[in-house]
Amino acid sequence: MEGSGSQSLGTSSNSSITGRGSNSRGRSSRGRGNYGSHHGRGSGHGRGQRPGGSHAPSADSPNPTTAPSHATPSNSNNRGGRGQRGNRGLRRGQRGGNPNVPRSFGIRLTTDLNTSESDLTSVTRLNVNAQEFVPGQSLAGNSGKSTVRPMARSNQSRKASKSTAPDLPTRIHEDITNGQYECVVCTNEVLPNSVVWSCPVCWTVTHMSCVRKWYSSRERNATQEQNAWRCPGCNSQMSDDPGFYHCWCGKDDNPRSIPGLNPHSCGQTCSKPRATCPHPCPMKCHAGPCPPCQAMGPSQPCFCGKRTSTKRCTETDYTHGWSCHQVCGDPLPCGEHDCQRECHVGLCGSCKVPILSLCYCGRESKQIPCDERGDKRASYNYGQVENGVSEDDNIGRGWFSGSFQCNSICGRAFDCGKHHCEKNCHPQDENAAHCPFSPDMIAFCPCGKKLLADLTNNPREFCTDPVPNCGQVCMKPLPCGHMCRDTCHSGPCSPCMQAMEISCRCGRTKTSSVCHQGDVAKPECMRICHAQLNCGRHEHGEHCCPGEKKAAERVAAKRKHRNTGFSIGEIEAEHICTRVCGRTLRCGRHQCEQLCHRGPCPSCPEAIWEEISCNCGKTILEPPQPCGTRPPDCHFDCRRPRPCGHPQIQHNCHLDDEPCPKCPFLVDTICVCGKKTLKNQPCWFDQPRCGLPCGRKLKCGAHECRLPCHPPGECEDANMVGSQCSQPCGKARICGHLDIEKCHAPYPCKEDKPCQAKTFITCECQRRKQEVKCMATKKNPSPDRGRLACDDECLRLQRNARLAEALNVDPQTHTDDRIPYSDKTLALYKENPQFAQAYERDFRLFAADPAQKLLRFKPMKSQQRMFLHSLAQDFGFDSESADPEPHRHVCLFKTPRFVSAPMKTIAQCLKTKSSAQQALSSQPSTSAGQNASAKPPFNALLLSAPRFGLTVDELDSILRPHYAAYPDIKFLTAFLNDIVIIKGSGPWRPQDLESSLSSLQPKALQTLKSAGACGDVFLCHVDEDSNIVRNNKDDNDVAGSGDGWSAVMRRSARPNPTPVPVSQPASQRNRFVALKRVPKKTEEKPAEEEVEDDWEAAAEKLDDEPK
Repeated sequence: MEGSGSQSLGTSSNSSITGRGSNSRGRSSRGRGNYGSHHGRGSGHGRGQRPGGSHAPSADSPNPTTAPSHATPSNSNNRGGRGQRGNRGLRRGQRGGNPNVPRSFGIRLTTDLNTSESDLTSVTRLNVNAQEFVPGQSLAGNSGKSTVRPMARSNQSRKASKSTAPDLPTRIHEDITNGQYECVVCTNEVLPNSVVWSCPVCWTVTHMSCVRKWYSSRERNATQEQNAWRCPGCNSQMSDDPGFYHCWCGKDDNPRSIPGLNPHSCGQTCSKPRATCPHPCPMKCHAGPCPPCQAMGPSQPCFCGKRTSTKRCTETDYTHGWSCHQVCGDPLPCGEHDCQRECHVGLCGSCKVPILSLCYCGRESKQIPCDERGDKRASYNYGQVENGVSEDDNIGRGWFSGSFQCNSICGRAFDCGKHHCEKNCHPQDENAAHCPFSPDMIAFCPCGKKLLADLTNNPREFCTDPVPNCGQVCMKPLPCGHMCRDTCHSGPCSPCMQAMEISCRCGRTKTSSVCHQGDVAKPECMRICHAQLNCGRHEHGEHCCPGEKKAAERVAAKRKHRNTGFSIGEIEAEHICTRVCGRTLRCGRHQCEQLCHRGPCPSCPEAIWEEISCNCGKTILEPPQPCGTRPPDCHFDCRRPRPCGHPQIQHNCHLDDEPCPKCPFLVDTICVCGKKTLKNQPCWFDQPRCGLPCGRKLKCGAHECRLPCHPPGECEDANMVGSQCSQPCGKARICGHLDIEKCHAPYPCKEDKPCQAKTFITCECQRRKQEVKCMATKKNPSPDRGRLACDDECLRLQRNARLAEALNVDPQTHTDDRIPYSDKTLALYKENPQFAQAYERDFRLFAADPAQKLLRFKPMKSQQRMFLHSLAQDFGFDSESADPEPHRHVCLFKTPRFVSAPMKTIAQCLKTKSSAQQALSSQPSTSAGQNASAKPPFNALLLSAPRFGLTVDELDSILRPHYAAYPDIKFLTAFLNDIVIIKGSGPWRPQDLESSLSSLQPKALQTLKSAGACGDVFLCHVDEDSNIVRNNKDDNDVAGSGDGWSAVMRRSARPNPTPVPVSQPASQRNRFVALKRVPKKTEEKPAEEEVEDDWEAAAEKLDDEPK
């Protein structure tokens, strides 16, 4: 055990120096070409690397217990320190000894076969005298042998910390070498053998694959360039794609890792140009920015050029230069003075030395800067300069130099001595100027149209003589462009007062105004420009827009050529929107700061520098992230507690704006109106409703809320003003009808308007009736509604009543098997027997009371009212429905048609009918003459041998043209085994229905046979249970066996208004068609004979034909 412990400790010590982070990310336990030396998750040697660094001591070592542990090289990446994961010992499949020596197992620990016996005895043999193991104490050896001491963990196995170098390139190199540099995209380590990319702005190093994914996932829009993207480290704008992997200086593509060089370096001189230095970088290829230049710069003169300086390159200001701080001394542009400023950059500028100067006329003198003086011009001093300075600095009446023009009038007298010069300041001559008003100077009138010699016979002699005018219009051009309209005059023309039309700025309106003396300011009209700005979102909205007309022409041209767009240059300057866009970007946090524009806004340029996590915090996105990035999808379970207290359903973690699944547990809860406790309601259902009417008193106090179960405060009058509701009043009027006016509680009904309810007026015997309006008011509760007169039917019923009384026919004792109720009454009775029995009892009580003429029932459903109407018809009562829903009810009236109530109840009649049907089905058929009176009338068509696959819709479409001839009959098609039944129903008597079906049968037979839908068509009678009781095929067979009076009686039973003598059996209905020409018999199938629909009309036609 001692030896075993020594060997294990040695292995453990060796494994402790192989950490997780290394030059390779491969798992060393499965490495190729090395055994036992790679014990961590990511050792210093990956697949295919040469074994080096740390190795476990082999069995051939002279002293395996004291084998030194090999330290990790300084340039290796060791991640074993993170979480203490480096010291894991031997892993499965690793071998701590010589890989070429086989292992054997016996009564001692595993050893190499080449180990000597003494070594086995001293190290690996079991020793019964071994000291008891006590945790925390060292093991003392026996027989003077050295004890096994655990080897201390090597300090070299600790993971290197982040670099603290003063310069950025060194920090990048050391962090990449030590596995401490993380990629800002994937957060994994950037290793020396990784393919990397470096930002030229912030010098961030990332994996080339990561930055390419970042580049490909960028968001582009129309305003950005095609290759525009942002650095994942500093968010700087990039214009070029990431490109290919190259060294730091860019000279070598795909550089290989060379021992002794910095990672990702080509080993050549950097030679990158510096921005402010003429010397290239002299260092080897390196990451990050180039260091400052340490060379000596060139000789650099000062700004004035008097001195020269030589400094280090970093201290030399190549951009701004330097100053010697002495007086410049360069000649100024005036040529008279020198620059007195300190040595400066650029030109010396203009001369600002003040100089005493005279104006051209000599009347004004002042100090003027040298550069503001005008051209020097010689001017004569005729005495106007009192203290002036001449060119020779001598004061006198000589010449002087003027250098500026003053604002005074010259005022020098002309040679006449009477007029003076009225020009502005100008150089003076030695002699006075000739007077412009002298007779020799003026030869024309003031307007210049006529000679003075033509106007007067006395020529002018002196300059003071007036100049005669011609009397015509002056017509001299004025400054505004118009002509002077005054009469020929001396002196300047008066201001122009002509009227002119001036257009506004947009050119839509014109106004009349007095001449503006040449300075025309266009007025502004009140027309608002509705042209759309270039952003497409705003209108111009300004008054009198000069570009409105151009905008209209541009829009018209665009509509004409829809495919042609327009550029910014085509938009008028007035219609360019200068507002800030201000729309919220897709991130939802920032607004677009560009000028108002068309189309979508670009993506947000901001970045998020905080971690973005899901709700549970287990899934995190590392910064930086584009602004607006949503939290990541999390695959862990949601841990939000439910407010109801029930356990949460297992589902993935989600955002706060997405609700958790609804709680599926069933609970007992009270409905929203609070009347009923509902069981087994879903827990998430917060508004369970019982469905019962609310029933709360409304504001009026007279009505109740009719809405179904709802929360308090949401009754039908919740949003109404006042104490009235929207329901009708419902109180009984003086006439007995209900007030249908809108609720007016708590005030009583006025009843000032006539009642609009329906009532009936009858004849004297109460058989006839007519529905009229009640028209009762509070002042006239019983208005005169008139009375109907009895007709012949009333008289007939009265005679029948007297005849029954004379024959002593007692309805109480007269019984038979007749069923006095209609099939409709029996069918409605079967639907609700309990309800029908209760109201049948009320009918019998009403019939037994001779004094009661009217009976009103309470409001009920339409199906129940239908039963009462049908039963009233069977009893002989008149029935009507009164009042609108939901107060609609049935009223019964006794008329002379009523004799007495049926002696049999409906239940007894149903029992009798069922017994008769059973007896009829069991009784064999007798002769046709005996059953003729008991046979029911035909009410359906029977189709035999229908076509396979025939449908109801197809059959109805074939017979729809024939159905249109009988609008009052409703046809219902049903399939029974191998036959088809078309049953007719409607408000017809059975005999009339049979007559209509008899006329329809031949038409249907012809149409269906031509369509191949069936074999034959017969008339039949079908009961309520869809049983065929009778069909004319069997009747024809029976009729064919008899003749004589039997056939005559059968034909006479038909409803025939005109008797026709018949000598043939009833089966030969088409005997009149046989009178036509018979076609020749051929071997082919004879054509089907045409069948007349009305044989009686055909017989009359044959009788009318000439013989």
